[in-house]
Amino acid sequence: MIKYLGSKRVLLPRIVAAVRALDEISTVVDLFSGTSRVGHALKSAGYRVLANDHNAYASTLARCYVQADAEDVLRDTTRLVAELARLPGRPGYFTDAFCVRSRFFQPKNGARVDAIREAIAKKSLPPELESVLLVSLMEAADRVDSTTGVQMAYLKQWAARAHRDLELRVPAVLPRARHGKGAAVELDAIEAARELEGDLVYLDPPYNQHRYLANYHVWETLVRWDQPALYGVACKREDCRTRASDFNSRRRIGDAIRAVIRSARARHLLVSQSDEGFVEPEQMQAWLAERGHVTSFEIDFKRYVGAQIGIFDPRGRKVGSVSHLRNKEYLYLVSPEPLDPVRLERAVEAAPQLPLWPPPGSP
Repeated sequence: MIKYLGSKRVLLPRIVAAVRALDEISTVVDLFSGTSRVGHALKSAGYRVLANDHNAYASTLARCYVQADAEDVLRDTTRLVAELARLPGRPGYFTDAFCVRSRFFQPKNGARVDAIREAIAKKSLPPELESVLLVSLMEAADRVDSTTGVQMAYLKQWAARAHRDLELRVPAVLPRARHGKGAAVELDAIEAARELEGDLVYLDPPYNQHRYLANYHVWETLVRWDQPALYGVACKREDCRTRASDFNSRRRIGDAIRAVIRSARARHLLVSQSDEGFVEPEQMQAWLAERGHVTSFEIDFKRYVGAQIGIFDPRGRKVGSVSHLRNKEYLYLVSPEPLDPVRLERAVEAAPQLPLWPPPGSP
């Protein structure tokens, strides 16, 4: 899956373990799905997942990894990936925007992206199959980009991986979960909380002023294929200036999170929170306590690579220093009745040994 700020890759076993520790869970709602790593892991564990995100690239990832089932799309995907992989490059909008006007990719790979994306658009495929192919292309481009993992800027010198040739692969689409077919929607989180119902709602809201649309604007443009007006050194979409979220506002995030907590249609809530956000852990626990009994877990882990190397301006000059190298992530499990803390602690502590698919290190 793509490199992503705030990805829960290292927390997946603990998240799945927390859900498994509860009785009678069949449907999980993921209101801020992002890369769908969590939804993909929960689907692999057998749960029906309803995934939501208001960005088009994220809902495309969810349609691939949560909604699409291997038995429905894998045969056609394999055939089409092989077909698309044979296309020669043809420079177009993507190459001009992200290889010439900016330096996210080598022009040879930008030209391949242009050719493949145009071919996908012309096929007018069913939404699930199209999403799987778009994810194949997104992930292929991600493997040859020249960033630290976010698209606010690109590296001054080409990353070693940027010199490689773009290579399409079939995404790790899962068979249908034993609890039923999942779904992907593209709604505001508060609206999704009111519409989607499950046994457990998982919340991983944005936690500071950095908007995911601006951090991953290249993927939004690749998926929408709408050739938007661009601005700045990083060639961001013009709508990055206007598509704001209350979850990225220090002043408004509290009301937004409380609205989601109140509206969530589920017996249980599972909430992930970083210590780098606008909301203090004590405040989050107080809000969650309005829904039921809160059990909390604290996990220590390394910050993402971009935060570990410092802050640079568009000319590549270092203008800031590293403040800290590690973060704390908090998991809160909220239920109507008190849960057995010993059972939960044992389940979560044993989580690193839980089998998840695909295994770590798989391509």
